[in-house]
Amino acid sequence: MSLRTPPRASALEPLPPLLYEPLVRAALLEDLGIAGDLTSEATIPRGTIARAALVAREPGVLAGLEAALLAFTLLDPSLEVARLKCDGERVRAGQACASLAGDARALLSAERTALNLLGRLSGIATATAAAVAAAGGACAIVETRKTTPGLRALEKYAVRAGGGANHRLRLDDAILIKDNHVALAGGVRPALERARARAGHLVKVQIEVDTPAQLDEVLGCGDLADAVLLDNFELDGLREAVRRVAGRLIVEASGRMSLERVAAAAAAGVDVISIGALTHSVAVLDIGLDVVENELPA
Repeated sequence: MSLRTPPRASALEPLPPLLYEPLVRAALLEDLGIAGDLTSEATIPRGTIARAALVAREPGVLAGLEAALLAFTLLDPSLEVARLKCDGERVRAGQACASLAGDARALLSAERTALNLLGRLSGIATATAAAVAAAGGACAIVETRKTTPGLRALEKYAVRAGGGANHRLRLDDAILIKDNHVALAGGVRPALERARARAGHLVKVQIEVDTPAQLDEVLGCGDLADAVLLDNFELDGLREAVRRVAGRLIVEASGRMSLERVAAAAAAGVDVISIGALTHSVAVLDIGLDVVENELPA
């Protein structure tokens, strides 16, 4: 393990609503438009009260429940909600995550926005949990910045809900020198020297390498880097790189990370495995809204 502390999963803290309320409002506005939900308003008498449940159609790990519930409560502030599961918990097929009671029109008008968020975020958490299990606790599992525009805070939170940790959140919280930076800077050393001169004492510097020769260049630069990203290295190359780094840098592996490759990379001794697919191409978890009863107005 590197002497420089790599990211690790920690206890799941809820996201402040301030971070996601504007996203949920924007999604509702996008769906409702100017005229509102024509179908619900045409077919459901005003004042109808309905009881419904958010139900998992397949097993997985829950994430995004509060954001989903906010979609309903923004349209019906008097909605009664019972939370039956929490983010980070596993759900079985057919298991209810929450029960809702309130204005029937509001429930159906918010349904798609709520399920879009809940299904995507739970899909990310589920995929992350599978990768964490494949790594067997030998290293941290993180995502990348390949997130849906506007949803980064929620998607990175979903990774934590699945037991993963987070890579840098934005361009302004860490330095990650990639191949194009190296090319335009004139090489590994000048890129690292300029990065270290620019970084504050709290800012980490990481550099991506594609070959063992580039790794040698990085190791020859002393303490200019805090971490090295081994991009698309074969498994033998990962093992050799870990041996040569010998704990001087955080070692991150990335590229083509199937569950089988995650297990092998973790066994090779890397500190961190980053997986872009956790956010850029994950399958949603199938969760639906089931109406269980309704009460027509008198």
